[in-house]
Amino acid sequence: MLTSTQRQLLRVISGSGPLSRTDLALQMGLSKAAMSGLARDLIDLGVLHETETVYGQGRPSVLLDLRPECAFFVGVSLLEDPAPMVLSDLNGNIIARQTMPFSRDPVAIANLIKECLPKLLDGRPDIAEKLSGIGIALSGFVDEKQANCVQSTLLGWQDVPLAKIVSEKTGIETFIENDAKAIAVSEKLFGTAREMQNFSVVSLGDGIGCAHFVDGKLYRGNHGGAGEIAHCTIELGGLPCRCGKRGCLDTIASMKAIKEMSRAEGLSCTSISELEEVAAGGTASAIRILHKSGAALGLAIAHLIQMNDPGMILITHVEGSFDGLFGTVMQQSIEANVLPRYAGQTPIRTRLVDTDIWSRGAASIAAHNFLIGPNLN
Repeated sequence: MLTSTQRQLLRVISGSGPLSRTDLALQMGLSKAAMSGLARDLIDLGVLHETETVYGQGRPSVLLDLRPECAFFVGVSLLEDPAPMVLSDLNGNIIARQTMPFSRDPVAIANLIKECLPKLLDGRPDIAEKLSGIGIALSGFVDEKQANCVQSTLLGWQDVPLAKIVSEKTGIETFIENDAKAIAVSEKLFGTAREMQNFSVVSLGDGIGCAHFVDGKLYRGNHGGAGEIAHCTIELGGLPCRCGKRGCLDTIASMKAIKEMSRAEGLSCTSISELEEVAAGGTASAIRILHKSGAALGLAIAHLIQMNDPGMILITHVEGSFDGLFGTVMQQSIEANVLPRYAGQTPIRTRLVDTDIWSRGAASIAAHNFLIGPNLN
C-alpha cells in the first residue's frame, strides 16, 4: 500500500510528465531532503525510475517518471457484444486483449470476467502479481463511489452493486463507471487533456454521453449523475425518449436518432457520412436532418460552455469526418447560442474513436483509483 504522500507524487508526475526532484519538491511543498527520501523509496518499490538528465544553469537534473510496469489494470466494456476486455499498464498501454460473451446478469458478468482473466494474463505471471484493479464501463448512472449502477436502461438495471459482485468473484478491487466519464478519465490520464484542468468530453454514438473535469478532478455531482446532456430537453414536446421524457437531445442528435429520422424520410443512410453524401446531392430531407441534429448538438454544447466555461470540449465520435454540413451547423449553433464574450473562446476538438475506446477507458478508471488512493475523491 502506498502512502497518501507517495500517491500525491505519482499524481503530479502523471499530470505533468517527468519532473526533477527539485520541481517535485516545489509543486508538493516539500523540502529537498524529504523529496529525496520519498523518491528513493518509490524507486526501491519499482514505482518510479530515473530517465534523462537535463543540463542547464547550475547542476544537472535527473528526471523522474512513473514506471509503467509497476501496476496493471483490467478494463471491461459492457457497451458491446461480445464484451471486450483489455490489460493495460500505468501509462495506458494495452498489453493484451480478450472478449467475453455479453450478459445483462450481474452474477454472470462476474463469472465471465473471472473465467476470462487467466486467458488475458496467459504466460504473464509477473503481471498477474501486479494486477491492481478492474474497471468496468457501462451505459447508465453510477453512484459517487463507483460501486453501484443506480440505473441503466441498456442493461435493464436498477441499484445493482456490480463492483462488489465482481470483486467478490475475482478477489480484485473493482470500480464501475459511466462510459463518458471513463473516456474523460482516460483522456486526462493518457490523452489530449493530460495537462488541462477544466474540460468536457461529449461522446457521440448511438447515445450521447458527457463528462467533465473541473479543477483537475472528475466532476461527478452529489449522486454521480453530472454530465447527462443526453437527457436535457432540447425540443419541447418532441419525440418520446427511452428515459420517459420528451424532446431529449438523444432523440435528435444521437446516431440512433439520425438513423431513425433517415428511415422515416425513406433514406437508407446508416451513418452521418452517408447522409452527408446524399445532402451534397441536394436531397432536402437529408439536409433537413443534418441541420436539425447538428443544431441540437451545438445548442447543448453551448449550454455546457456557458455553465462550465471549460478549457476544451472534446467530441469523440464513430464517424469518419466532422467537416461536412453536420459539423458546420453544430459549430454555428454553438457560436449563436453562447454569450458574445464566449463565442470562439472554447476550442472544440473532435476525435474518431477506435475499437479500444471503452475498454481502455474502463482500465483508466482502475488506474485513476490506484493514483488517487482510497481516501481521496
